[in-house]
Amino acid sequence: MEKQFHPNISVDCVIFGFDFKKLNVILVERNVHDPVNGAKQISDLTLTGNHVYFDEKLEDAAKRILFNLTGLSGIYLEQFFTTGDPERLKSVKDQVWLQKIGKDPRERVVSVCYFSLLNCDEITLKMGNRKIGWYSVKEAKNLAFDHGTILGNAIKALQTKLLYEPIGFEMLPEKFTLTQLQKLYEVVFDVEFDKRNFRKKVSKMNYLVPLDEKQKGVSHKPARYYTFSRELYEKNSSAMFNFSI
Repeated sequence: MEKQFHPNISVDCVIFGFDFKKLNVILVERNVHDPVNGAKQISDLTLTGNHVYFDEKLEDAAKRILFNLTGLSGIYLEQFFTTGDPERLKSVKDQVWLQKIGKDPRERVVSVCYFSLLNCDEITLKMGNRKIGWYSVKEAKNLAFDHGTILGNAIKALQTKLLYEPIGFEMLPEKFTLTQLQKLYEVVFDVEFDKRNFRKKVSKMNYLVPLDEKQKGVSHKPARYYTFSRELYEKNSSAMFNFSI
């Protein structure tokens, strides 16, 4: 028997990535054209998500969505928000879209939201016949449904978590410079750090391991590479991580 989706429960995933310049999020194009004259009725963007199978755990649904988009498993995943306002799907555009994809626009849908962290350069995105890609969070405006609210809450949750856990390394390659690490924190918190003060904070991270390797082919003085050691972090987990700004 074919598995059935629950019509009233969904999972939305806010997938963040860092490209050494800005904080990005994966968004999907949503287009609807008039069947008679071909005129575009809807053209906007949504977060990634899907309904949950009747026999599926919420986190397993989020993992399924991530795997289908990226082909990767074991991605960092954090539940941060639930939305179920009865008006969240009631805009004219959203009603037209739901009818187009065969959903009952009268149904109330509760969505459980997760955020995930990826290195932008390490994955190839795929999603059937809809266009999907990375967008700067600052450019992610006028999203479909209540996805703008979800994204705003995801950014706040990411900022809070980043203060007390070293999750930012999930968005960096295995080898990175201290300047790249500083830029990551700057784009997430939308602030600029004094280089000297930032490196004082970093010097307390004994799980940040300097490598005997420097940048190559750069126009400036080559910087040393570092790597994050989860083993060292877990051994010193009794010492509270605090990156207050």
